[in-house]
Amino acid sequence: MKRIMGYIIAGIIIIGGYFGLLKLHQQTAKPTVGILTMMHHPALDQIQKGVVAGLAEEGYRNGKNIKIEYQNANGDQGNLNTMANKLANDHAKVIVGITTPACQALANATKDTPIIMGGIGDPIGAGLIKNKKHPEGNITGVHDVNPSEQQIALIKKFMPNIKTLGVIYTSSDTSAESQYQTMVKAARELHINLKTYTIANANELNQTSQTMLSKVDAVIVPSDNTIAGAMGILVKNANAVNKPVFPSADTMVKDGGVASISLSQYGQGKAAGKMAARILKGEKPSQMAIDDYHHGEPILNLKQAHKLGMKVPADFQRAAEQNGTIIN
Repeated sequence: MKRIMGYIIAGIIIIGGYFGLLKLHQQTAKPTVGILTMMHHPALDQIQKGVVAGLAEEGYRNGKNIKIEYQNANGDQGNLNTMANKLANDHAKVIVGITTPACQALANATKDTPIIMGGIGDPIGAGLIKNKKHPEGNITGVHDVNPSEQQIALIKKFMPNIKTLGVIYTSSDTSAESQYQTMVKAARELHINLKTYTIANANELNQTSQTMLSKVDAVIVPSDNTIAGAMGILVKNANAVNKPVFPSADTMVKDGGVASISLSQYGQGKAAGKMAARILKGEKPSQMAIDDYHHGEPILNLKQAHKLGMKVPADFQRAAEQNGTIIN
């Protein structure tokens, strides 16, 4: 009898161990999707949320059939490189890079793991790809084609008599630099004098923006991660002299800008998430053309416009109410 009981107990242990190993295998079998971002601020957070939503729409949910490994470098390039290497060494099935520096760090970390760009302004200029239709290597993703011409025209609509428009961006941000070049052309065509100011880091924004605001009628900002992270400083200084800021990103309008024809950060992330899902389904990044994301939508911060005593063009307000976003 004791021998029979011993066999039963041993059998229970073996069966329990089997199911334990099976459960462990099921957990480890979930493919890892890496997400690497340069820093935390509302615009980048929206891209990250969009990536998760895009994956979910294609049937991939964190903890269910994929494991999402999120890494945030908090603005430190050293952290960015370390985290990029970690994601590559952890055998992620696909990695989404949010910001150009994040994608560049990933490109340096691996030539094999598929990398999806989560909304990059100038992927060719950043050295990430050579051809948008045929990326060839292990990198593809979303290219945010910012409607700079429409944004400059919108400022002219708000301020028909504007003479001098200030533009400020981070000199090392290749995406912001690329967008700035289109702003120069648009301002010239609309006969607006564009005065340019650049910063090297967020610490320079306070002094540089004060200098700029003493010499311009309004300010436009490209999609710039450094300024987006310190938008409160720019808005505070602009409010002090009663001058409007017209940012390119929707989240920056919510943070105190007046208006924009902007690309949805969440929408860009969602598009990147859907591309990551295609990788999980077996597609190769070298065979996936870059997604030129250019779905500009009107966004109006009505509260900020009223604070500055600005007259809002009726057609733009109507467009924002019907097809965009109104912030009251």
